[in-house]
Amino acid sequence: MSSHKELSEQLKTDIVVVGAGIAGLSAALEAAETGYNVLLIEKNPYIGGRVAQLYEYFPKLCPPTCGLEINIRRLRENNKISLLTLSVIKQINKENGTYQLLVQQNPRYVNNRCTLCDECVKVCPVSRPNEFNFGLDTTRAIYYPYNNAYPQKYVIDENFCRFENCKMCVEVCKYNAIDLNEKKKLYEIEAKAIIWATGWDPYDASKLENLGYRKYPNVITNMMLERIASPTGPTNGVLKLPNFDYPIDEIAFVQCAGSRDENHLEYCSSICCLASMKQAHYIRTNYPKAKIHIFYIDLRASGILEDFYTKTKSDPLIEFHRGKVAKVTKSSSNHRLIVEAENTLTGVLIQKEVDLVVLATGMQPTTSKKIIPLDNIIDENGFVRNDHNDGIIGCGVCVGPKDVATVVQEATGAAMKAIVNVKEGKNGNF
Repeated sequence: MSSHKELSEQLKTDIVVVGAGIAGLSAALEAAETGYNVLLIEKNPYIGGRVAQLYEYFPKLCPPTCGLEINIRRLRENNKISLLTLSVIKQINKENGTYQLLVQQNPRYVNNRCTLCDECVKVCPVSRPNEFNFGLDTTRAIYYPYNNAYPQKYVIDENFCRFENCKMCVEVCKYNAIDLNEKKKLYEIEAKAIIWATGWDPYDASKLENLGYRKYPNVITNMMLERIASPTGPTNGVLKLPNFDYPIDEIAFVQCAGSRDENHLEYCSSICCLASMKQAHYIRTNYPKAKIHIFYIDLRASGILEDFYTKTKSDPLIEFHRGKVAKVTKSSSNHRLIVEAENTLTGVLIQKEVDLVVLATGMQPTTSKKIIPLDNIIDENGFVRNDHNDGIIGCGVCVGPKDVATVVQEATGAAMKAIVNVKEGKNGNF
């Protein structure tokens, strides 16, 4: 790979961790705190992954911010970890028992002199959809991804910035923190082990035409509701929607939206039931008069989480309906939506008129997009397999759907496997 003329830097490390969500971050910290050198690679301009977008965990119903802040502090204080954000792997080779990776880092256009003073944002004339909030609001072309994001500096979206045709952010910055001429960098990296922890994406609800997503403004996904519920979200935690000025008093959760369906995701994402119960809890806490309907095929709440289900079911204003939703339509007489399903216990057709429909979309691994050549360790659904001798260790939801606590446990195991590979050279036994 040394033939690349634009190559800017060569690095050596013990372990490369791909993905800085809760899985990758946890694995990187465990390995680094054991004394190994770790390079943490993240495609986004911030770390934290999907967990950073959540309002609360289940079953304790606490915010994820405290855990992320602790991990960010551990990261900042550990000189064994190097972090590359805005970076993607372009190539992986195996040579003489080690991995050779080619990594491209895209420009941030903002350097470490940034103080988050906000002056650049005030003068930026261009808006962009805020993907962190799933397009429910906008930011300027120069923006801070979310409150307390790390690295703590702005980033410029090159797809929207006018660069030389504007430069207002450069002119107003007192600290020379903005460089609109910054270029892409290439890194050639040698590593002894790789942990793959690239996480998941919500299934594309626009493919579910019968459920009204994008057709009706009051049909949203479960991850969109997480951002709406968050005090730092697009509505500051108020249960309301852009372009929808009606009160939301009755809500339907549609489970298995695209999951357990051979035309979409054939597998169960395992945590969607509990996620919807969690969301029903915080809606009922903040809006005591709200009425909730949960339409489900089967409910998954095993072990200690069954207590969480029992608590949810005891709420008289949370009603469970066993039946797969066939369609969502708009009422002919008002703004409300009609959710239609057949009760599989009684065979009776159910129709509920509600103000908001929340689709519990499944977890689709980012590895299903086949961004880099990992075909030999990817199963038919796009998940990373760990039953191979390729040496790349899968970790987190890219291996299979699971809750945050299980992800963290799995991350520790992945770090231990990587350490064994480094110490014993097992990564050379392909």
